Amino acid sequence: MVEREQRTPGEQRPLDGLPAGVAAAWGLKERPGKGPARALDVRRIVAAAIGVADAEGLAAVSMSRVATEIGVSTMALYRYVASKEELLVLMEDAAIGTPPAGPPSGEGWRPGIEHWARAYRAVLLRHLWIVRIPIGSPPLSRHNVEWMEYALAQLAATGLDAEEKLGVMVTISGYVRSDVALHADIDQATRASGTEWSDVEKRYWGLLSELTATGDFPAIRALLASGELADAAEAADTEGTAEFEFGLSVILDGIEARISARNR
Repeated sequence: MVEREQRTPGEQRPLDGLPAGVAAAWGLKERPGKGPARALDVRRIVAAAIGVADAEGLAAVSMSRVATEIGVSTMALYRYVASKEELLVLMEDAAIGTPPAGPPSGEGWRPGIEHWARAYRAVLLRHLWIVRIPIGSPPLSRHNVEWMEYALAQLAATGLDAEEKLGVMVTISGYVRSDVALHADIDQATRASGTEWSDVEKRYWGLLSELTATGDFPAIRALLASGELADAAEAADTEGTAEFEFGLSVILDGIEARISARNR
């Protein structure tokens, strides 16, 4: 007779091959109910880790540092979170949360996708460390899957096939992450040097002007001579929203053209 696996009522069995951190994010991993740190729980651990990452960056996050922040031993943490890799999955899942409600579906796919891209970027800008987490697999944690569902739902009536819908989602999410990764690099550089990025840019354009004053650089000289860069620098905000919106509109124009061609 095959012995059946005993589980408590309501307990779900983790899927085969599902990483421990992802299983924990979906609530499929059993947690200890007793022990020396009964006041401790996963939510408290994750919140402390996010606090460290927001303040000092992902490199500052370790099991021992998080334990110190909470005021428990490192071994107490391992009863709730099996490894740093699992902690990172839980941190990202908690930080991105559920996507906010967007415009009514009757307004079409483009406003919905614009909302999705802007909302995702806003989350990443609040938690720059997310783009520093190594990507080891396609999105599987609960909230990542919710963001995926939201994007695909906006594209449901476009006439694109399944592969094209995934391509649109990957292209835009990749653009958002690339934009935020640049901000993360800038943030790290300015913190290290104690300077403002606007000062770095001014110095860059001045040096570029001197270096290309002679030689075969007519396109760069024309760009610098236009005066438009100075105007753009004056109007720019610290998060580069105008630049992001320009790039997003270019991508969406291309997607719109493809949808029109498909439905023509």
